[in-house]
Amino acid sequence: MPGAFVRSTIEREGERGAAWLAGLPELVAELMNGWGCRTDGEVMHGGVGIIVPVQRSTGGPAVLKVSFPHPGNVHEPDAFAAWDGRGAVRLFERDDDRFAMLLERARASTLAEVEDGDEVVAVAGRINRRLAIPAPPGLPRLRDQAGVWKEQLRKDAVELPHTMPPRAVDAAVMTVDELGRTQPDILVHGDLHARNILRADREAWLAVDPKGCVGDPAYDGGTLLKSRALALLEAGDLRKSVHRALDVFAEAAELDRERVRRWAQFHAVQAAFWGRRHGFRVARSGPWLDRINEFADHLAELLIGPARP
Repeated sequence: MPGAFVRSTIEREGERGAAWLAGLPELVAELMNGWGCRTDGEVMHGGVGIIVPVQRSTGGPAVLKVSFPHPGNVHEPDAFAAWDGRGAVRLFERDDDRFAMLLERARASTLAEVEDGDEVVAVAGRINRRLAIPAPPGLPRLRDQAGVWKEQLRKDAVELPHTMPPRAVDAAVMTVDELGRTQPDILVHGDLHARNILRADREAWLAVDPKGCVGDPAYDGGTLLKSRALALLEAGDLRKSVHRALDVFAEAAELDRERVRRWAQFHAVQAAFWGRRHGFRVARSGPWLDRINEFADHLAELLIGPARP
């Protein structure tokens, strides 16, 4: 297994993670035998799971994904099953008790590797539109998190040092009250960013790693923009670049631009507070984290109003 995955799992999950890792080779072997697969490449990994390239006995490549048991992965196979290949990789087999799936294989390259920022945002917008279908029953609803979101925003604003003006936090809270509590019964990815969109053969791009939520498709526009932070850091005219991204995404996703902007502002405020409490994967401490936090503050303020550059 990849050493980095072993270390991060034990660091995050402790003894429970170590025990799960110890049984993982046997678990993978059982799943491959039960689903008629053989290995076909080096083991890869994400944040909480491994990806094993395989060949199916019935023909064709696939990947076996096994995740550490985590609430965020519970509804991933439900989302894949509902989409049935529409804008996302296909689900061939599932073992929910063991957090395992046999999935259509996509390529290793991601949308994050594309240099053209407009293309990145447009592709993500088109994927967002394709994934926005009536939600099946039993999936978690984003609206049920509204109360927790509001309470955490107010708590963070008091407890954490930051440079956002009060109106930035107020705008995020208003989004929760006005958009968060009443949302449509639409299936949304829940974590749609460029690293979760892969090049593929059946279609040019396919989504992976969904949370499987029910709510406003514009919510994922905010997720995407937040994930573009490092690219936006290098923008010569930040305001122009941010509003350009909003325009391109909203048009490609066929969504109301104002809803996308408001969710993006909410995500920016959340990120500004999250970075101060937990850090980010790219920076846990130090000057780089400070710069990202300051940028998140600036982005949250810049996105308050609908005015264009």
